[in-house]
Amino acid sequence: MTEIMYVRGDATAPQGKGIKLIAHVCNDLGGWGKGFVLALSRRWPEPEARYRTWHRERAGNDFGLGAVQFVQVSPYIWVANMVGQRGMRTGSKGVPVRYEAVDTALGAVAGRAAELGASVHMPRIGCGLAGGKWSRIEPLLEQRLSSRGIGVTVYDHD
Repeated sequence: MTEIMYVRGDATAPQGKGIKLIAHVCNDLGGWGKGFVLALSRRWPEPEARYRTWHRERAGNDFGLGAVQFVQVSPYIWVANMVGQRGMRTGSKGVPVRYEAVDTALGAVAGRAAELGASVHMPRIGCGLAGGKWSRIEPLLEQRLSSRGIGVTVYDHD
């Protein structure tokens, strides 16, 4: 089992050598416009464009909670659009994060990371606009990724 590394920095500029997979949580509404996705879009247009198409054409694909879309943005960097949030936070209607969906999505991320020989990089997924608790997310990372020997780096923005 590898330890999860915590660093200060920008998850859109992942540190280290080799292939890197940046994982983040998306909602199931097709919305892309707040939080970490803005930083992704500033760096690469492809993850947003592919996510919007995936959502728009959802009747004919696997789009939904727990699904993951992998987008290669450079020779050594991939982005994993993980659908792990039901709707968006409005008022006091509870938190949109769906831990089961994040868990399922992380399973797919682990499989792709293993295929690519990649390390996985992320902000504190599910804990910003999705309203989740890191104490519920971290064990999922340990079970799905660290226990398989996949390196995980979590970025806390400066």
